[in-house]
Amino acid sequence: MDMPFEAGALDGLVVLDLSRILAGPTATQLMGDLGATVIKIENPKTGGDDTRSWGPPYAETLDGNSDLSAYFMAANRNKYSIPADLSTEEGRALVKAIAAQADVVIENYKPDGLVKYGLDHKTLCAAHPRLVYCSISGFGQTGPNRDKPGYDLMAQGYGGIMSLIGEPEGAPMKVAVGIADVMCGMYATIGILAALRHRDATGDGQHIDLSLVDSTMSWLINEGTNYLTSGKLPARRGNAHPNIVPYEVFEVVDGHVIIAVGNDTQYQRFCQVIGRDDLATESRYLKNADRVTHRAELVAEVAKTLKQFKRDWLLAALEDVKVPCGPINTLEDALQSDQAQARGATVDMPNPETTRGGVQLLGNPLKFSKTPVSYRRPPPRFGQDMGALETLLPGLNLPISKAE
Repeated sequence: MDMPFEAGALDGLVVLDLSRILAGPTATQLMGDLGATVIKIENPKTGGDDTRSWGPPYAETLDGNSDLSAYFMAANRNKYSIPADLSTEEGRALVKAIAAQADVVIENYKPDGLVKYGLDHKTLCAAHPRLVYCSISGFGQTGPNRDKPGYDLMAQGYGGIMSLIGEPEGAPMKVAVGIADVMCGMYATIGILAALRHRDATGDGQHIDLSLVDSTMSWLINEGTNYLTSGKLPARRGNAHPNIVPYEVFEVVDGHVIIAVGNDTQYQRFCQVIGRDDLATESRYLKNADRVTHRAELVAEVAKTLKQFKRDWLLAALEDVKVPCGPINTLEDALQSDQAQARGATVDMPNPETTRGGVQLLGNPLKFSKTPVSYRRPPPRFGQDMGALETLLPGLNLPISKAE
């Protein structure tokens, strides 16, 4: 099922993927897009990755027993699915044989959860000193919470981001997608690539300890440093920005618009477009710091004024004078837009297992001038690639019962 492609930046790299759900699979899909050979180990007792059953929707398959949920497909292209039961000697032997030829191992078991199988980082890194081994967990390999389970929603809550999301008088809200998992996967990829550079320079692999909560706290960004600098807890502001005004969502005659005034010059031009020269000259609003101080009064005036405008006219007028603004697109608006199509935001991948003959996925945003990302393999059915292992890893010492 492999499709033609140009060699990617990680061509020749072998990744043993012992992860499931979203954080680890996000990292390994990204490495697969960049050319790495990703071998995904899935538990036959559970039918594979948990997210295979996280539907509907599912891709319709010819056999009528789809294990290709949309959730699973979001993070599992460019991978080979290999079934292995780690509770059996044969399963462990298979995974150890793959690890012996791998450059990278990534897993998201609970801390020390792989020790009993001899697949933990201490065991494998001692046996294969050039190995880069990345462990993802809810709270990390150390600390008082190391043994607590971790899911995206829990990480968003514990890491503080949910306290910032929602209307001022409403309940805390999570980000609508698994952003804690995804950002953790991004950090994992960065860490693995850095460790590989060190390995290639010195010959030494290493262990990477990464947690959902740690990575979530790291991207609190300005709100986190606002608190550390002032000692004051930030409040929920809905769509408003804590450090810039006006920078939020406003209602217009036929919907809503985003206004993102980033500096004082833009503010002056914004006021001219909406016919509020009085707001442009009012001393309380001349500088951004003043506008933040007098946020409530200014936003109330802007909101009242913008309700008189139609969306498209206002956005066009503001764009003409280089004031940042934009619509709030539905997913259909966003993914079917000319801009999205021009930039490859979605990708169609052939898959003869499906009734449509293929699946449509979100594309990779990286644009390389010499080593482009590639879409070589659609998300696999569970265990479909066992027969490909000997071709992928020549000399692999497979368990005797493989052919049974």
